[in-house]
Parts: sequence; structure tokens; C-alpha cells
Amino acid sequence: MLMTTDLTIKRCSAMLLVLGLATFGAAKASAQDAFASGWTLTPEMSNLRFQSVKKQTVVESSTFATLQGSIDETGSAKVTVLLDSVDTTIDLRNVRMRFLFFETFLFPEATITAQIDPAALSDLPQVRRKVIPITYTLDLHGVTKTQDTNVVATLLTDDMVSIASDAPISIAVADFDLATGLDKLQEAANVEIIPSATVSFDWIFARNTGTAAPAPAPAPASVALESTGNFDSEACKGRFEILSRTGNIYFASGSARLEDKSAPLLDSLADIVARCPGMVVEVGGHTDSVGSDALNMTLSEARAASVISYLVGTGLTRDALVSKGYGETTPIADNTTQEGRWKNRRIGFTVLENE
Repeated sequence: MLMTTDLTIKRCSAMLLVLGLATFGAAKASAQDAFASGWTLTPEMSNLRFQSVKKQTVVESSTFATLQGSIDETGSAKVTVLLDSVDTTIDLRNVRMRFLFFETFLFPEATITAQIDPAALSDLPQVRRKVIPITYTLDLHGVTKTQDTNVVATLLTDDMVSIASDAPISIAVADFDLATGLDKLQEAANVEIIPSATVSFDWIFARNTGTAAPAPAPAPASVALESTGNFDSEACKGRFEILSRTGNIYFASGSARLEDKSAPLLDSLADIVARCPGMVVEVGGHTDSVGSDALNMTLSEARAASVISYLVGTGLTRDALVSKGYGETTPIADNTTQEGRWKNRRIGFTVLENE
């Protein structure tokens, strides 16, 4: 009986030793290969939030609804933010952010890239949470800048990790050529906004398993947080008023010939007109005061007609559009300054009917 008991104890001890060595080996392998198999962002569990301040003291917090990202086996990380998915919780404020500030018809995405040193996370399976320094690159609105920050890495499970900001990151609008957009935003909302924002994030990555193909990337404009199908009257009128402020319709000097760089905004405009059935939209041409009244009136009429020709070419019916030239009769800024004249040379959009 004693011999049987001793034998059982020895066998159990051997099994525990084998299990212990196996567990140690697995932990060691995990520690040495923090990004084995690669990791993919889990968007429904992740967030990117920015806070802005208006009227000196009023803080507003906004997010983005659509994020994509990955960390490969070498620790190379990339997160893509689809800017059309900006969420301020108010429909027309989202539209202002998209068309006036971020100009998503030209710059639909922002990307954040970084190289995370796997060695910096070699002990994460044991400590579970740690702060590490990283150097990241932000590509936003056509401008690329590299900065340093700290992030908090938390191993939630063996196959899920959180990468989060250690403290809010300050982003100045001037650093990313967004000052003009901020001016448009302030004019549209009739409010003063501090020209910087603080950004924080918490991104959840899951370890890749199997060989499933990644989901196809959505079309940028399709992620906008707005109603599907047709817009109601208020949404349509608000959108046309906002698009009238963009200043992104361009003509050759002294000419009614549209420049190619006008196409992104006009294509977005065509989509909105199509989703406002029963409405007649006036396309109004305006000029500065340089030149004779008669020439300016003729030029404004021709430019408005050129915009309508482009919109009809996208498939819109001519009955939904009316062109009108105003010449120099309706300035919105001082014609004695270069900036004022630039603002006065514009195309505006106004709803005339709603059946």
C-alpha cells in the first residue's frame, strides 16, 4: 500500500514538473514574441475622443465612429480614422466639421503610425499593465508630423490588449493647416473656438487567429453619422448653407471654366441634392468688385451655369437646379482687402422650393 502511494506521488510530481516546464516555456515564448500572429483593432471596443473649447470655457467632447488598425509581428502599428464618421452628437455640427473643418471631400482619413518595440513589452504577460514611450506619426489634412508620447499597454487576456493614451495629447490646428477651416467653423457657428484640441484614445487589439480575410475598408463618405435615404427639409437647407461656406469651388482667373480640383466638393454636393427630392436648389454666382458691374454680372451668371452643367453631368435632373448671377451686389466681406475679395468670389446654394 505504501509503495503504491509513493508511486502515485512520484507520478503526480513528474506530471506537475512537466506542466510547470510547459507553462514556463509558453510564458517565455509569449514574452519574447509580444506581437506573434499580429493584432487587429476591435473597433466596437475602441475609441478616439477629442475635446475642444468654445466661448473660452465651454468644453465639447466628440468622437469618431469608424476606426481601423493593426499591429504586425514586428510591432509596426497603424490606426486609420475615417473623418467622415466624426460624432459631435448633433447632425449639422457633424456636417460643419466634415465640410468646413476637416474638408473630408479632400482628406477623408487621418492615420497614426508608430513602431512599438516588442522588447518593451516582453514582461507584459507577467506585469499585465505598463507605461511605455513611443514615437508616433500623425498624417492629418495633408500634413505629417512626428511626436513623442507615452501609452499604457494593458494585457486584458492572452489574446486581447489595450493601447491607451497615458495623458491627453494636445493638437494645434495651425500645425495641420486647419486654421482656415477653424475660421469657417467659427463663422458658421458664430462662436469663438480655441485653436487646439486635446485627444485621448483607448484602442483594443485582438490577436489574429486563423486565416480569415480582413473585412473590406468602407467608402469614407459611407461612414458619416446621418440618416439613410432622403434628408428632411431642415437637414437639406442646413447642408446647402454649410456647403455655401466651403470656398472649394474654383475657376480659372476671369473665366467660368471649372478647375479639376472643384470636383470632390461638387460630387458631394450632387449626392446631397439627390437626397433632397422635391427641392429646387438655386446655384448663385458672386464676384468681388474688381471690374465693371456688367462684366461681373456676366461672369457670375456664367460660373453658376458651369456648376449646374457639372451637376447635371453627374446624373441630376435639370429641374432640380436653377442658376442665377448676382455679380458684385451681395458681398459678404470687405472688397478693399485681398481676403475679403476672395470670400466674395463664391458660389452659394439656396433652397427655393420644398414640395
